[in-house]
Amino acid sequence: MEKKKQERAVVHLEKDGRHYYYGNLKALTDHWSKDDIGVSYTYLKNLNITEEKPYRNDRCVIRRGLIVTSTRRS
Repeated sequence: MEKKKQERAVVHLEKDGRHYYYGNLKALTDHWSKDDIGVSYTYLKNLNITEEKPYRNDRCVIRRGLIVTSTRRS
């Protein structure tokens, strides 16, 4: 059996010195309102957010990256 490396996208929100992790931008904005984070889903989805190029404002920092998990047998 072949082992496959598992990589998954993750969205990282840094707010008030705390760190939160989401599977995608929609999940993040379903949990936090525009008033909470200072930006809407519609605006965020049109940006090319990466770990090196995060979105920043006076309320939060949002980054996109990868989570690498252990290998799995198929």
